[in-house]
Amino acid sequence: MREHIGFCGYNCHLCAARSEDYEIRKKMVEGWRKIFGHENYTPENVICAGCRNEGPHADTNCQARPCALEKGFTSCTECAEFPCAKMKNLMASKAGMLLWCYPRTAGISKEEYELCMQQFDSMSNLIRLGIKNGKFPDWLDNDLQD
Repeated sequence: MREHIGFCGYNCHLCAARSEDYEIRKKMVEGWRKIFGHENYTPENVICAGCRNEGPHADTNCQARPCALEKGFTSCTECAEFPCAKMKNLMASKAGMLLWCYPRTAGISKEEYELCMQQFDSMSNLIRLGIKNGKFPDWLDNDLQD
């Protein structure tokens, strides 16, 4: 699957909600229950076309997607209000997610991480997009690669 970065920086291309495989979505939903405590998601309702596409979207409560679409942006970093309250809770890093969800993440498997968490690693994407959109200095791009 080719890279697809959401308006908020999420790695949509890594998200199992985009899979047509019911069993993969089921494993992801079970992981979300274990790690995040989400009870409302099921393999049937978590199907997601990706925020840039028409079709079903797993996070029906997302405020960043409709806002970016309304404003015609390809990234929230294009907005003069970035980072706003609509997307601040969507900003995450791998380490931050693991720490925020601790102790539930203490014993997760690599498969659970890959199915349930890695797609939410948005900070580096937001920084790169912010550099492109003049929000941050260019030298930060080299710093991100270290």
